[in-house]
Amino acid sequence: MAVFPFLTGRARPEPVEGFEPAALAEADALYRTALRLTREPSAAEDLVQETYLKAFRAAARFAAGTNLRAWLFTILMNTFRNARRDGARDVVAVDSEIVDRAGEDTKDVVTPEQLLLRATLDADLQAALDGLPPAFREAVWLRDVEEFSYAEIARMLDIPAGTVMSRISRGRRLLFERLSGTRPDHQGRRTTTEPPIVAGPSR
Repeated sequence: MAVFPFLTGRARPEPVEGFEPAALAEADALYRTALRLTREPSAAEDLVQETYLKAFRAAARFAAGTNLRAWLFTILMNTFRNARRDGARDVVAVDSEIVDRAGEDTKDVVTPEQLLLRATLDADLQAALDGLPPAFREAVWLRDVEEFSYAEIARMLDIPAGTVMSRISRGRRLLFERLSGTRPDHQGRRTTTEPPIVAGPSR
């Protein structure tokens, strides 16, 4: 795991024993996602900082044995959504009910190979992802790169699972068109080849 100096740049409450190491192990993934959301390293650092401050303050509410990764990503997405809505990063609110539900689902352990694959997306794919409308970019990234379930993403984005599936489908289609272009067939119709998943096997 990379060391992020900004995580220690501000005072924070002392979390429950064992919580901090497990939470900080997700720093790389949180920062990677924050950078896709904000498009700016300093803003991504601020977003991850706020996420950890809120997580440490709420550590006593986290149920041991549930999905810590999904819980942290829910805080990240909730913080980003509130900041975007309010037009500022200084004061944001966390939806406690969403956060409390975030760790309920369990998921498989991610392999080092999958982490490497996610970290080495080629430049064309990264540019195509960054060019998607925010709603589609968030859904596709959380599903195909971070490999969260539809239910987990629905909790993170606070939208119905059906909307998540629709955004992912449309986002993948846009990615496919950006990466490969849509070529007319011999009768002048658009090709209908299915768009590939961004990275790794979907669950």
